[in-house]
Amino acid sequence: MTTAFSFILVLGLLIFVHELGHFLFAKLFGVRVLKFSLGFGPKLFGKTVGDTEYVVSAIPLGGFVKMYGENPDEQDVPKEEREISFAHKSVGQRFGIIFAGPAFNFVFPVVMFFLLFLFSGTPERIDTTKIGNVAPGSPAAMAGMVENDVIISINGEPTDSWDDILHGVQGSRGEPIDVIVLREDAQKKLEIQPKYESVENMFGEELEPRFIIGIMPYAEFNYVHKGPIGAFTDACKQTWGYVDLTVTSIVKIFQQVVPASELGGPILIAQIAGQQMEAGWVNLLYFMGLLSVNLGILNLLPIPVLDGGHLMFLTIEAIRRKPLGERAQIIAQQIGLALLGTLMIFVFYNDIVRILTQ
Repeated sequence: MTTAFSFILVLGLLIFVHELGHFLFAKLFGVRVLKFSLGFGPKLFGKTVGDTEYVVSAIPLGGFVKMYGENPDEQDVPKEEREISFAHKSVGQRFGIIFAGPAFNFVFPVVMFFLLFLFSGTPERIDTTKIGNVAPGSPAAMAGMVENDVIISINGEPTDSWDDILHGVQGSRGEPIDVIVLREDAQKKLEIQPKYESVENMFGEELEPRFIIGIMPYAEFNYVHKGPIGAFTDACKQTWGYVDLTVTSIVKIFQQVVPASELGGPILIAQIAGQQMEAGWVNLLYFMGLLSVNLGILNLLPIPVLDGGHLMFLTIEAIRRKPLGERAQIIAQQIGLALLGTLMIFVFYNDIVRILTQ
């Protein structure tokens, strides 16, 4: 129940934000909006206000804003209605309407994190020598180190920060190190034999070999109130970090560093959303921010049917000084639908395989 609720909450809100961008800019430029839909497929319920029908549909995997004169085969409109037709707006106005959807997916996490940091403070990691995780079978585990141990010294040298621990392990040059830890108010001496091996980054790429003992720091945070300007700056940094992570991940997929089997679809999103909600609302908000950035970037990919495909066509139109022919647009949309359908089948397959092999 938690998984279903959190999935509908997260995806529904992000779809609404995306379509709201299209809707508001269409209204701004005087385009008639015929329908604002959350979801696809059969209508569950709706209400018509003015020229626009607002509906919630049965399949919660997307949404759309239907504009007058939008599709290639609908652009032959009466002369007196051209001022409310999407197709008869300038290239710049149409570009703005299309770009506003993904743009709102970037603005949303900035606003969300700004409010979170303004009222709760910006989380800043505390640099401690407390152990958060000991890898099974690692040198530290074999020596008897456990989670929540606090490293006091290495080879007689005090350790006041995590960098001191890293320097102590690397400085061993493979020789056994004497480590003093604090455990339940009592000191304990451990002899640990570092091992020299490659470690992997978050994308599974091997980094340069180094001496390791198999421990990770304990995650502790202070929440610092920095006022409106500081909160806004930190919100932008947080959002930009997600942009950088998402773009890098897409590049790594094309480079085949990250296997395509790691791609997830709606089922994976639902699972993660449920886990984050159980961990707390703040965790869910961070996941929502990351997913919003993902949706924004994926929608900007130059694939027909997606916003990025429309923006590509508008860019070509601006260069050529005339739009692509109706037939070319229709064929491109059909190709885009085929690509998108194939991708959806693939990620659903990955989700199902992931469930069956867990």
